[in-house]
Amino acid sequence: MSKILNTASGNPIGDNQNSLTAGPRGPVLLQDYMLLEKLAFQNRERIPERTVHAKGSGAYGELEITEDISKYTKASLFKKGEKTKLFIRFSTVAGEAGAADAERDVRGFALKFYTKEGNWDLVGNNTPTFFIRDGFKFPDFIHSQKRDPRTNLRSNNAAWDFWSLNPETMHQVMILMSDRGIPASYRHMHGFGSHTYSLINDKGERFWVKFHFKTRQGIKNLTNKEAAELIGKCRESHQRDLYESIEKGDYPKWDFKIQIMTEAQAKACPFNPFDLTKVWPHKDYPLIQVGVMTLNKNPENYFNEVEQAAFSPSNIVPGIGISPDRMLQARTFSYPDAQRYRLGVHYQQLPVNKPIVEVNNSYRGGSMNNGSYNVESGVYYEPNSYNGPAEDKKYLEPALAIEGAADKYDQHDNDFMGAIDLYKILPSDEKERLYSNIAESMDGVEQKIIDRALGLFEQISPEYANGVRKALKK
Repeated sequence: MSKILNTASGNPIGDNQNSLTAGPRGPVLLQDYMLLEKLAFQNRERIPERTVHAKGSGAYGELEITEDISKYTKASLFKKGEKTKLFIRFSTVAGEAGAADAERDVRGFALKFYTKEGNWDLVGNNTPTFFIRDGFKFPDFIHSQKRDPRTNLRSNNAAWDFWSLNPETMHQVMILMSDRGIPASYRHMHGFGSHTYSLINDKGERFWVKFHFKTRQGIKNLTNKEAAELIGKCRESHQRDLYESIEKGDYPKWDFKIQIMTEAQAKACPFNPFDLTKVWPHKDYPLIQVGVMTLNKNPENYFNEVEQAAFSPSNIVPGIGISPDRMLQARTFSYPDAQRYRLGVHYQQLPVNKPIVEVNNSYRGGSMNNGSYNVESGVYYEPNSYNGPAEDKKYLEPALAIEGAADKYDQHDNDFMGAIDLYKILPSDEKERLYSNIAESMDGVEQKIIDRALGLFEQISPEYANGVRKALKK
């Protein structure tokens, strides 16, 4: 026997084919609450898409820790032998929800770990750096990548105008315009926490850390021509590849590694180690193997689990912390604030975002509140005299020394170091593709902006600038 169709309140529906009307040809009656409910739900099937990272794919998996890093952190999920379930969302950054997967863009690499001490979110990309170092610039940067509000078209001129006026972007621009700017799939790319975070051990010692996920599937990228042909056949190429690989049991894996810098090393570092446009040289801060991440389960419902998945670097657990990274500091506010607007203030209660631990706090009311916060009767504030949820000083982080007067400090120094180092190691054939990709992306860009960009390329390498000049003439 089939199940009874009913309303959202559980009321049985006797006729789901016809509206309630005044006679067989009469107008529809306002009292047809079933019709009103169906239309009201349909009107609300879409929520505002993410301002960035709108197009994405997701999967569930597990992080297994195979090495002992207890000298760096007391975080329980990093204990050797620990296995932690996770949800990952891959995405493109600039495109809308309907963008093609194989477009040239940075890829998001966002992870939610359901730990025994609450959720830990690592919100990163497939690049170790980013275009800017200060969250103050982020809205303007994103505007330059999105559609012109007058023409509703993407603007190469706006993108290159912003990039060429901000030399700090040059390292990330080179990554974007190189072969790695179009991964062949989500499985065939690395992932990075990108920001500098902190680890804290049980002695209260702090270490600065970078998180890396190295694909075991190997790096594979697409040329502009290959990507265009693929988009013509399938706009969801990355989504299809990820879903089908997991469905057939070909579970993708990444090696989880970290770089460590002591507080003393950070003070002596010749560049700002909290600058998101910089990488830490591996020769000075070698990669340390920690564990393996495996993706082994597809979502059951894309909207519920992928579209409503919400990540924030403010979700940290004991033993992991943030750093003075300006972009990270800004994102600890902007990410959860965006989700409160997009999904509702209690979005953490949705199953995909809900921690596996009991939640005790005094957050009340508001949209999306299903009452899952555990509060004893009569104890809805803190401090209280009734043995309700209370603070615990043992979870405090060690003090962080802060120096200097408050001011708006310009951090422009060594803007080209990362781009210079990267350019030196690019094979000659990839350099040629880099020149060609840049020239193609400059279609429609004003000459004065092209000249400004070429001036920045000159500071990286005269060969680089000349290569782009030749490509522009073809």
